[in-house]
Amino acid sequence: MRAEIIARNYADTLLELARRHGGARTVEEFGAAMELLAGAVAEPRVREFLSSPRIPAAERKEALRGALEGRVPDLFLRFVMLVVDKRRQRLLAEIAHEYRALVDEQAGRVRVQVAISHPPDQALRDEVANALAARLGKDVVASFTVDPDLLGGMVVRYGDEILDGSVRTGAENLRRRMVAATMARTA
Repeated sequence: MRAEIIARNYADTLLELARRHGGARTVEEFGAAMELLAGAVAEPRVREFLSSPRIPAAERKEALRGALEGRVPDLFLRFVMLVVDKRRQRLLAEIAHEYRALVDEQAGRVRVQVAISHPPDQALRDEVANALAARLGKDVVASFTVDPDLLGGMVVRYGDEILDGSVRTGAENLRRRMVAATMARTA
């Protein structure tokens, strides 16, 4: 939990920097830069390089500078160098996640993951996104995955919440209610 709090603080600082130095456009530019950086540090060899205590901070910074310079805003690059100076480079992916969450929160947007038993067509994607937007009162960015273990229905995850509308869960709930009703009648 401590790492999440630290990452959230760095993300909050980055968001504040973006707001002060260019507003909404810079917030989006920094978001794109964070996604680029998060994609790079998700690679096992890059992650190992950045977290190895045998590699001096100056070498890590030079490698990051070489990879990012000209591709990300200078202020963002200076922020990344500060993260490395503070020996928090292991948190770069988490900082990216927290930054996106803060930007989404500010924009009244929520990201949801929808697991469904079959590949959805565009009409179903739109219907699900619109229904979730109405229920949550926010703009919804939905990503869909096919889960062949689902018999039917879908499971929606957002934040710490799970909405389970799968056939399996519905059948299990029905079974529990029937057992409870039977037990109540026999008591």
